[in-house]
Amino acid sequence: MKIGFIGDIVGRPGRQMVKRFVSKLRESEGLDFVVANYENASHGFGLTEKNAKELFAAGIDVMTGGNHTWDKKEIRGLLESLPLLRPVNYPDGVPGRGVRIFEIGGEKLAVVNVMGHFAMPMVDNPFIAANRIVDVLVFEGVRYIFIDMHAEATSEKRALLMMLRERVSAIVGTHTHVGSDDLVIDCGCAYVTDIGLTGCRDNVIGMDAKVPIERFLTGLPGRFEVPDKCRTILQMIVATFENGRAVDAYKIRCYDDGEIQVSLKARKEE
Repeated sequence: MKIGFIGDIVGRPGRQMVKRFVSKLRESEGLDFVVANYENASHGFGLTEKNAKELFAAGIDVMTGGNHTWDKKEIRGLLESLPLLRPVNYPDGVPGRGVRIFEIGGEKLAVVNVMGHFAMPMVDNPFIAANRIVDVLVFEGVRYIFIDMHAEATSEKRALLMMLRERVSAIVGTHTHVGSDDLVIDCGCAYVTDIGLTGCRDNVIGMDAKVPIERFLTGLPGRFEVPDKCRTILQMIVATFENGRAVDAYKIRCYDDGEIQVSLKARKEE
């Protein structure tokens, strides 16, 4: 089983890169399944129905969320009608679900969305929630378990790897929009602290630089805006799994000028 994962898709520039490259990557890399994070896909904040359908039509199979999941009111209905996840550690009774199981080539693949604690909205303990859901999946015989850990703190992402690496297939970090260079296969689990954004690459975390700079200089609030024009990038982690364990993983960067780079290959730590 070969899976591609795209980090935070930020606004129209990110969606345009998805439409331009994902179908090509599915073919060139032989991908069986594509996961992406949607929480910044509609002008940087949340997801609309129109943009959700646009991204699924471009070749994405399921999308995960995070702290901006609820920014668009229509998401409540979309979580029930489309293959969209919200963090699994929201309390019982919250719309949607944090895990979905898919059938791929006769095997079950579980995609799980978890959100960290530090600098994030109030949610249940992510470690207890992740541990519980992985126990259930393993008991049910699901061998392929893919986790999007949406968190600010790198320590939380690393701790989740240490806790679950022998029981899950992959843990990929999202949220910071800045890619890390620590892609690894540890005890059969593919891991990277943050995949990085898909969208504008020449501003501040995909947003126009003016407001972030003013906030840093003055401390005054301002609304982040996604630029209409910018230099763009699509970032994807590709991993191959056998018997539920990762056997190969690498990172792909696609640029607006058409260049495609295989930029990072996972080191195996057994």
